[in-house]
Amino acid sequence: MAKSHHCGRFVPHRTSRRELLQTCAGGFGALALATLWAEQGLATETAGDNASLANLPPAATGNSSSASPWTAKPPHYAARAKSVILLYMDGGPSAMDTFNPKPLLTKENGQDFKMKKEPTQFDNNGQTLGSPWKFAQHGESGHWFSDLFPHLAKRADDLAFVHSLTSSFSEHTSANYFMHTGSGLQGRPSVGAWVGYGLGSETQNLPGFVVINGGLIPPGGLDCFGSGFLPASYQGSIFLPARQPVANISPRETQAILQQNKLALVKQFDRRLAEKSGANDPLESAIANAELAYHMQDAVPAAVNWEEESAATAELYGLNAPYEQTKTFARECLMARRLVERGVRFIELTCPNTGNDRWDAHGGLKGNHENNSRAVDQPIYGLLTDLKSRGLLDSTLVVWMGEFGRTPFAQGSDGRDHNPYGFTMWLAGGGIKGGVSYGQTDEYGYKAIENKLVMHDLHATMLHLLGLDHTRLTFRFSGRDFRLTDVHGHVVKELLA
Repeated sequence: MAKSHHCGRFVPHRTSRRELLQTCAGGFGALALATLWAEQGLATETAGDNASLANLPPAATGNSSSASPWTAKPPHYAARAKSVILLYMDGGPSAMDTFNPKPLLTKENGQDFKMKKEPTQFDNNGQTLGSPWKFAQHGESGHWFSDLFPHLAKRADDLAFVHSLTSSFSEHTSANYFMHTGSGLQGRPSVGAWVGYGLGSETQNLPGFVVINGGLIPPGGLDCFGSGFLPASYQGSIFLPARQPVANISPRETQAILQQNKLALVKQFDRRLAEKSGANDPLESAIANAELAYHMQDAVPAAVNWEEESAATAELYGLNAPYEQTKTFARECLMARRLVERGVRFIELTCPNTGNDRWDAHGGLKGNHENNSRAVDQPIYGLLTDLKSRGLLDSTLVVWMGEFGRTPFAQGSDGRDHNPYGFTMWLAGGGIKGGVSYGQTDEYGYKAIENKLVMHDLHATMLHLLGLDHTRLTFRFSGRDFRLTDVHGHVVKELLA
């Protein structure tokens, strides 16, 4: 056996890519610097000089060999949709009170429920509960809408309804993780993060994954929008539907060069640390986010400049509605359209606070659903109408859903408990076949009995419309390949145009 020539205490030093380039090929840095200066409009006769990095804007001080994590990437195949708007109805809307009427509930209202009841969240189960709202068919499709959605009903033929979605969880937090990440456990990447990882973004001045918070962060918290084990840059950025949607977005310095110098100095320190520590995703993501934040100082105010919109557009979305929560969600929907126009890849909208605990109608069903639908009905109609008139609906996938549905029997006397066994959601635009219905629940609206879907099927279909094969979108972590759909999921081709 060969004799070792070291003392046993020697720890090999791994040379990072940056160290190698810095040590062996410093001349290439000057070439890259000149190119970056030219791209920034800063090239001068002194481009070859060893100028101070502090005089460059943040976009020019980064490692020239490192691409932004949001750089656009090619899809696996031709995409139907370029972006997604997820209208998240926090708490679980009731299918039999919104889009899937069940006459038998009305007929047997107040009677003992005739199916076997599964365990419920609060185990306070009452009699069969008929819907307090009337239903009517709309459009050539004949989709059913209750009185809760008079505006959205006008867009009936743009919508594809799924009446047979199921969840593996009946508690909000786990069901929210499952809906957003494909897993009921905390810490997995959100669907928006997966989309960003797979496709990047068409804008480098705004985050590729934006969550517009109307006032209610769902149970499960910000991990619903997290990046999990994916690079941290892909997590959702929280915006508010306000004139200043991001805190401290306005530069503190009166001169742009002062702001640039500060950020360049911070970046210089970060780069030196990165060079010493080697591959370090949190640090790399922090650097990328600092660069993005600089560009957002101009891009974000422009994205929420609603003065550019016409009075007709404001009226369409409900910006002048008498109900304050309608105005809140109208700003969310209008901001979503403006972000789509600017190339943002994935946008999620959360519900405004109506004072009725989201759509989670454990009691007072009538007031709960009326207030929540009043808040979102007109703005969603305005969003779909506006996207279509601008030619954006064909390339924008719009998804409306909650984490589960509600029971057909009462909780107490006038509420409905959680029901993961069969509920309704809808999709529009982005390659979806409008006017179709898929799946069905039993005559009480309790359990899916036809074309039952799980959340992985929905995720697979969303990725397919974006040009991504859900079986190929993987990330190696902890010794195995992970994907949004795990080992499940199929594309629901009946929903595709």
